[in-house]
Amino acid sequence: MSFRPTLFSVPFLERRAELRDDPAWLAAARADAATRYVIAAGSTQLVATGDPAEIAFLPGDHPLVLAAGEADLTLLGWFRGTRTVLVELREAAAAAQLPSSTELRELRPLTPVLSPQSASLLAYARALSLWKARHRFCGVCGAPNLPARAGHVMRCSREGCANETFPRLDPAIIVLVSDAGGERALLGRQASWPAGRYSTIAGFVEPGESLEDAVVREVEEETGVHVTDVRYESSQPWPFPSSLMLGFRAVARTHEITLRDGELEDARWFTRADVAAGHPTLPPAGSISARLIDGWYNAPAGPSLDG
Repeated sequence: MSFRPTLFSVPFLERRAELRDDPAWLAAARADAATRYVIAAGSTQLVATGDPAEIAFLPGDHPLVLAAGEADLTLLGWFRGTRTVLVELREAAAAAQLPSSTELRELRPLTPVLSPQSASLLAYARALSLWKARHRFCGVCGAPNLPARAGHVMRCSREGCANETFPRLDPAIIVLVSDAGGERALLGRQASWPAGRYSTIAGFVEPGESLEDAVVREVEEETGVHVTDVRYESSQPWPFPSSLMLGFRAVARTHEITLRDGELEDARWFTRADVAAGHPTLPPAGSISARLIDGWYNAPAGPSLDG
């Protein structure tokens, strides 16, 4: 098994966050003929239908871009050296104006065929689109929110409130648990997954809980296994809709499996020989779960994670 980098986490953008406070950011973007526009409608984004698939950027003089108001536009940053702006379509009827050989598609099925940079840009745009759609009203007083800071803040429109809401991230841990010698890995499966697929244990971090505490709790809740030696590995943005996956390794203190909370249909210990033989089916390439499994599979076995 070869190393696979995680999706959506490659360097892809010069964000230039200081420009979000410039009241003339939109005028500058529209005046720049080189500005490129990413089109989104709900959770879908505009891509070219050729092979391979690629983002279908629109120029500033396209009717969909010209018709967009400031509330529909978000400054993403500089992608491959060019100013890039997100345009959110408000009406499905606007789809009739899409260029030929393009279509609005969901990101998840596109990830195997998009370049890593393009997939990362669309993940960023998708997360912002869904956040804005889900925070149209103030959580304090209920008045409508309006976008501010070039689309990166939702601000209450009621005078005297002006509560600000920032893009939301839901932290979730995901952990590769191995036995003390590193010979076996604990993997589980959900009933909704394709037959035979198993993956690492994962769950959301709760209020008042450290990441390490969440690892210990989630593994115990889902499998009954107690773990120690919790160590951070890497992370992955996961915009479905707004998670940040935080990857860990841990060592089991106990080995008996008891499914406790109903999250998993099954959980088992697998050896490297099992994985080499193709059993179980592993998570998709590029996912952080695949990366964690790769790290265990390719590490020499020993008395600890450093062995």
